[in-house]
Amino acid sequence: MTQNKMHFSTIADFMEAMELPKPEHPLLAVCHKESTSTIGDVDICTTPDFTYSSDFYMIAIKQIVSGEMHYGRTKYDFTNGSMMFVAPRQEISCHQVVVTKEAIMIFIHEDFVRGHELHNTLKKYSFFSYAVNEALHLSPKEEKLMRQLMMNIHQEYQNNQDEFSKELLLSQLDTLLKYANRYYKRQFLNRTTMSHEVVSRFNDAIQQYFEDGKIDLSGSPKIEDIADQLKMSPRYLSDMLKAETGKSAIEHIHLYLLDEAKNLLLQPDKTVAEVAYQLGFEYPQYFSRLFKKKVGQSPKEYRAQNALH
Repeated sequence: MTQNKMHFSTIADFMEAMELPKPEHPLLAVCHKESTSTIGDVDICTTPDFTYSSDFYMIAIKQIVSGEMHYGRTKYDFTNGSMMFVAPRQEISCHQVVVTKEAIMIFIHEDFVRGHELHNTLKKYSFFSYAVNEALHLSPKEEKLMRQLMMNIHQEYQNNQDEFSKELLLSQLDTLLKYANRYYKRQFLNRTTMSHEVVSRFNDAIQQYFEDGKIDLSGSPKIEDIADQLKMSPRYLSDMLKAETGKSAIEHIHLYLLDEAKNLLLQPDKTVAEVAYQLGFEYPQYFSRLFKKKVGQSPKEYRAQNALH
């Protein structure tokens, strides 16, 4: 897929490239993609093929008829309707993407939310860092509600701007995102079988990291290393593990390392520092603090209490 890479600083430039109507506001846009042709009884429209990043957030609810999209290095072929959340400077590639005319898209420039509490809230919603194949899948009832919330924003967006406009738009966006957060939590809970499998695959990936000797070359495994191997975004992987086990990805990595540390500490010929370095810790002091915090004893206390005689 050979495409030109483009970065858009303004919503207006992006809308023009996507062959969308000129935005009503320089820092916020809400649009429906007008249909250009039909497949059977379905009105559809096509998206230009290109790779892009931007300085704005994108929220989209769309039904993909066909096509392929890349989010970073992750490929996803859409087979059903879903909701996407894209953060600024995330790279997206579209290839022969065809959507139904019911697609609704909201674009929010970073400058639109600066100085407002929503600016910090947006950064806390981890689903803006999920990969495209970790999109939010909605039930018909949920989709109806989300579409209505987006249409409310669209209606306010089209009103004549006055002193209340921005606050009303930000308030409605906040409500939309709170529902999205609720439905993502539900998605994790409803996919318990997948979550169990991910926990198992996560632990297997850490073990493989050790067996491949990567710890000697790159130090302790990082969330990005394991997520890349499992073909997930780090934020989605950590959130899924948190929902399933109550522990984040980094906590799981620490538990694995500390379990290995317990075995190594019982080898009398190894110092605490040597154990720390063997497990990829750059600073033995950090290893000792982490060990005591999680195990309840310092490495030396653990060794003294559990030494084999």
